[in-house]
Amino acid sequence: MKQIVLSLVVAVTFAFAADAGNRPISYSDLPAAARTFLESNFPGKDVAYAAVDDDLVRPDYMIAFKDGMKIQFEHSGRLEKIESGSSLIPERIIPVQICDYVRTHYPDAKVTEYEVGRRDYDIKLSNRMELKFNRHFSLVEIDD
Repeated sequence: MKQIVLSLVVAVTFAFAADAGNRPISYSDLPAAARTFLESNFPGKDVAYAAVDDDLVRPDYMIAFKDGMKIQFEHSGRLEKIESGSSLIPERIIPVQICDYVRTHYPDAKVTEYEVGRRDYDIKLSNRMELKFNRHFSLVEIDD
């Protein structure tokens, strides 16, 4: 009997976990820090949709623009990731040391993806190169 009850509890738990996903929200439901970031870096850009990943502890937020650019934020509103879609990621968002490195070593490439980790920065370039920088902006990994 205990095994049956335990099995039912596990099944229900997995059912709820599988149901958790991105839920549409309004722009005003984004954390204040995320809205401030968007308004200062992408003023007037047309929003296609906003969504929240319904993690009970620390939900993540995502916004997509009509040109295909997607931006992800942590629960606090801190930037996590930008995927450029068909537009360019503004250089002012990316640390100047990383921009300088890209301009020097890959002058014809543009940053198409930018991810901010706790201890590193990952970028993808239009030439398919992937670069990882540590928190001191030193290059630590290259993948092509």
